[in-house]
Amino acid sequence: MEAEQTLHALPYDLRRKLIDARAYLYEINDRGGNGKSLGPWSPENEARFSAYHQRKTTAKARRDTSRVALDETGRLCRALRAPMLASDAGALLREADRRRLLGSRLLVVGTSAMPDYAVEASGFVPDAPDETDDFDVARSALVVDEGGQAIWSMLKAADATFTVNMERTPQARNAKAYEVGILVAPSRAATMSRLDQPRPVPLPEQEWLLNGRSVDRVVICRDGSPARIVAPDPRWFALVRAGSRWFALQKLWMSRQAKRNPLKRAKDSKQGVAILDAIREAMPQYALDEAFERSLPKALVEPYQIWKRREADATTRSW
Repeated sequence: MEAEQTLHALPYDLRRKLIDARAYLYEINDRGGNGKSLGPWSPENEARFSAYHQRKTTAKARRDTSRVALDETGRLCRALRAPMLASDAGALLREADRRRLLGSRLLVVGTSAMPDYAVEASGFVPDAPDETDDFDVARSALVVDEGGQAIWSMLKAADATFTVNMERTPQARNAKAYEVGILVAPSRAATMSRLDQPRPVPLPEQEWLLNGRSVDRVVICRDGSPARIVAPDPRWFALVRAGSRWFALQKLWMSRQAKRNPLKRAKDSKQGVAILDAIREAMPQYALDEAFERSLPKALVEPYQIWKRREADATTRSW
């Protein structure tokens, strides 16, 4: 990925062009040869030309050499049935990572985060649905994007058939009807460029997913390719998911969740409970202690207490 990030940061190409018998250095932007002049050929531009091509050749060699080991690891993980991610989601994550958007500007907040938590727990998260026909990311940027279309350019680079879903404008949808939803917390809504799209609707519950310490892991996709996932702190993710069943509908954020497909609300609840169980069993680095309980907002206390009582009842029955 470091090699891919290096290649993405470089211009498409640098070329020496002869115009009216005079040499110039040109920065090329696309396959059509469109670009701009960087000035007449000179010792300085010749050094710039040489350094560019050396850096590009080195990065390509590093990327291509690593593919052998990556392919072997991917085949092994598939054979071992390790926690895996949908291939469509993996392609989007790799493109976001290549553009240095992952973690710094975007977090994976939907079902696609489940393999990340499974790897963090060094196993599987039983009874937690981990397959979905869509992909959700949330803006986590603290600084304002100055112009440009960071998210839209990423989507189009991953799949040129993406268009804004006019039925649900915070979503993009490709030719295979694969949907990508963009979410944002009210405190981060202003960081998105006015030119970027899809345009997310600020949701209060997204604020909670910015708390704690994110999980940053590499997982294997179903096609054997690797992808890095950066997802919210599993404790906060689990409580927001579990709350989809336990919260009263008068809660502001649940008034939005009530519009959600009932089948998806049931899936969210199962995921939330399963992740909390996994944290208790296998993620001591994410403590469910008194300090964490004191940090909970009032709206999340109820689902957490219900889960704790459920765990206490299960322990009693096991004895």
